[in-house]
Amino acid sequence: MMVLNMVDYQVLSEDYERVEQALCFLEQHVEIQPSLKDVAENVHLSEFHFQKLFTRWVGISPKRFLQYLTKERAKSMLASSRNLLETAYSVGLSGPGRLHDLFVACEAVTPGEFKRQGEDLTIYCGFHPSPFGECLLAVTERGVCSLIFVMNGDREAAYQSLCRSWPLAELVEDREKTRPYIRQIFARLSGLQDEPLNLYLRGTNFQIKVWEALLRIPPGSVVTYQDIAMAIGMPRAARAVGNAVGQNPVPVLIPCHRVIRKNGDFGDYGYGSARKKALLGWEQVHAA
Repeated sequence: MMVLNMVDYQVLSEDYERVEQALCFLEQHVEIQPSLKDVAENVHLSEFHFQKLFTRWVGISPKRFLQYLTKERAKSMLASSRNLLETAYSVGLSGPGRLHDLFVACEAVTPGEFKRQGEDLTIYCGFHPSPFGECLLAVTERGVCSLIFVMNGDREAAYQSLCRSWPLAELVEDREKTRPYIRQIFARLSGLQDEPLNLYLRGTNFQIKVWEALLRIPPGSVVTYQDIAMAIGMPRAARAVGNAVGQNPVPVLIPCHRVIRKNGDFGDYGYGSARKKALLGWEQVHAA
């Protein structure tokens, strides 16, 4: 298993761009299970160099990783996760948004703070490489408040998205302030760190309830939107749950990528289905 070195995030981020291109190709041709040669040619690399790059990124071969991305694998994951949230609640994981194995604490803004839309709040933000591409991370003195993946190299779009989320806050670009958090987040994803990490979230009561339920899904596992609806005591609200999942302000930390459709399809993801599959595959590999 690969041991992730903190200083390698730039390399991993650059690798991911090629890996994402490969995942998109696999997604479009998964029914024929493309060969290593097919995928390597699609990303304009030799088989040797593609195998080497891919293995450096995730720690296993492209062929084995592909096994985690098929529909049948998704169905198998889903079957093994039945009653997962019910079990989590029964063993005491019902505290205020704390996930026992990742030590993530969730603090919601008060109704008054929600109404002020970030007024009198200072948010520090910075762009950073990550194992899943470049992202914009934003933090306050009370915790991480936003993580936005940069799509197609468009940093301005990511920054404007942050502005829309906290329209009256003072935004200060300070990469040195946010750098320690980015290291914690992705070291935690790889199981290499378990220090507490606070989230500071702005959302409706319903959204917060859904996000807290997501925090209880163990790494490498998946549940359905219906499972989440049942877990929060609103079994008929699966569609509303889907909308709340889509509004998650801190992907990865609040693992919305672990929610799939009940038929085993991976479903949509705000930052691309290839990235969702990559996150699940990465977790599955490290969990194994």
